[in-house]
Amino acid sequence: MIHAPGSFLRVVPALIAIFASPLLSHAEPSFKTPVSYEVADRRATEVLGKMSVEQKLQLVSGYNGFYIKGFPELGMPELFLSDATGGVNIRRNVSTALEKSTAFPNPLALAATWNPGLAYKYAHSIGEECRAGGIAILLGPGMNLYRHAQYGRNFEYFGEDPLLTSRLIERYVMGVLDTGTIPTIKHFIGNETDFYRRTSNSVIDERTLHEIYLPAFKSGIDAGAMAVMTSYNQFNGEWCGQSDFVINQLLRGELGYKWLVMSDWWSVWDAEKIVKSGQDLEMPGDKFLKADADRLLKAGKITIAQIDRMAKSIIRTCIAMGLYDRPVQDSYFATKFSEHEQIALQTARESVVLLKNQGVLPLRKESTGTILLTGLYVENIARGLGSAEVVGYNHVTLLQALKDTYGDRLTYVKEPTDEQLKAASVVLLSTGTTDSEGWDKPFALPDVEEKRVTRATALNPHTIIIVNAGGGLKLTAWNESAAAILYAWYPGQNGNRALAEIICGETNPSGKLPITIEKRFEDSPGFGYLPEGEKLYSGWDEDNNMAHRINTINYREGIFIGYRWYESKKIEPLYSFGHGLSYTTFEYKDLRLTPDVLVGDGRVSVEFTVTNTGKTTGAETAQIYVRDPHSAVARPEKELKGFSKITLKPGQSQVVRVRLTARDFSYWDSTTHAWKAEAHEYMIQVGSASNALKLEGKVTLQ
Repeated sequence: MIHAPGSFLRVVPALIAIFASPLLSHAEPSFKTPVSYEVADRRATEVLGKMSVEQKLQLVSGYNGFYIKGFPELGMPELFLSDATGGVNIRRNVSTALEKSTAFPNPLALAATWNPGLAYKYAHSIGEECRAGGIAILLGPGMNLYRHAQYGRNFEYFGEDPLLTSRLIERYVMGVLDTGTIPTIKHFIGNETDFYRRTSNSVIDERTLHEIYLPAFKSGIDAGAMAVMTSYNQFNGEWCGQSDFVINQLLRGELGYKWLVMSDWWSVWDAEKIVKSGQDLEMPGDKFLKADADRLLKAGKITIAQIDRMAKSIIRTCIAMGLYDRPVQDSYFATKFSEHEQIALQTARESVVLLKNQGVLPLRKESTGTILLTGLYVENIARGLGSAEVVGYNHVTLLQALKDTYGDRLTYVKEPTDEQLKAASVVLLSTGTTDSEGWDKPFALPDVEEKRVTRATALNPHTIIIVNAGGGLKLTAWNESAAAILYAWYPGQNGNRALAEIICGETNPSGKLPITIEKRFEDSPGFGYLPEGEKLYSGWDEDNNMAHRINTINYREGIFIGYRWYESKKIEPLYSFGHGLSYTTFEYKDLRLTPDVLVGDGRVSVEFTVTNTGKTTGAETAQIYVRDPHSAVARPEKELKGFSKITLKPGQSQVVRVRLTARDFSYWDSTTHAWKAEAHEYMIQVGSASNALKLEGKVTLQ
């Protein structure tokens, strides 16, 4: 079989990624044949036997900030690790091998596309840029869940729903693996705040853990992930990076993971616990293992066998991926950047969510009237900060994109007067936030931005608001008065081009919210996580403050995260999970459930027809939810169990098919410690959003 240039063939998830055929032309890279776990393990044993104790201790401790220590005399090159997840974060102080990297729309924007196929291309592009820059291990994808809107790192992740996150993560992992780069799924587990994250204790019950917070990690592992990063926080009272329960019992035991595990940077404190927990690699490695391992060995508190296990896991993973047998860096991949720019642009096109439209959009090029552009992100591009920051190249500002679209009709005024705002036929106003790793941020816009938006919408009823943010924001003060609201996330280096296409109607918006946007933060399931008497901070000064008291965060909402919470509490959000408008309309009809009685390990085929009833070609994401009205335990009003994104021309119809198994009707039974599907009647609901269900049918489990 001949594969695409530079691609890898996956044999089975448990075996890792694999390398492309050697039948490629001389201008394209060729790679070794696949190495199974068993073969890699035998070879790792041979390599380990040649290493001194000192070399083993150096291997299990990070090197030079972002490297795994190399030993060229043993055929072990040093290996570079780099962040992630919306592109490659170039660290000039560590490596200059990668000249540039594509800034893609942030991962939450990718989630808003509801397009697993695009997630693969997005990740494959990032993996190719890793190869271009000699990066062996990508420190992503991140997959912590959107528990509350104030989390500073929401922009790095994939939203509030475990199924949507899982389907995107598995394709992301495959995309990176197929370039010969190791993806790292992170942060394991329960890292849903950056408020004093190192002294945060996430208390999560067994059922919630299995139904909500583990599925994406399991999907990543099943897809072949070869590295896992543990998180900063404590889980049920023990720091994750040195927890026997988290790593040995949960990750390696229950989930069956058997490759490299690394700590997050400066997130572990006890060398003895690190060694015994199942951890392999302390990063960045300049503290505890290096300082204390010799003493612990001499005292008999740890053993050489335990150090060997850690070192062997690192070696085995590197051998299995071919990292000792081929150059990590390959100049071929440096020729792919123009393709990556197009994938970034397509991601932006599919990610923009049209929250509201009072008929003002699309704003056609040929229409008349003046357009006033103003706001925060007109001349610079919004992006998230911290380890996930990606600067990009060939930047397209909002001003440039809209000037190219509307020419002299568009006027940019930084600080418009009341008269200028009133006189414009249409006002385009940019607002948002700059979210970051290291601290959480308020749900509300900064005061200056809130005043800017409320003023413009009050003065001109034809004001279109463009929001760039890494998560949900408080929109209630001006939601009613705005003529339209476009949620554009962090658009990446050229995403403003896509935004201009959507505003003028060249591209039909198809993004759907991967989150719920509440009316006020007090409505959120995560409200109340701040300790009494404390408030949010910004900046890095507090990030390493280990003197701060342990903040125990009880996930009291349990399985009722996101839309599950709002529906169970009868709280109406401002915008519901799955919501997103289009310039066309869609009709759902003819729901068929075959069979309508599910026995054993059979499947139910859910089929229905979607028709574009408007005048514009558009993409629709059909969502399938399961409702259990008869359960013996508390369950959500409904749960997302399938989705399909289709593109239809005006008048065109398509049959959508999604298959469900008994697992899709199950909950985690904490008594038997297993999934349980009760034998009774369930409702299948189909629609365009969690609050816009069009069809309903019944299935009985026997």
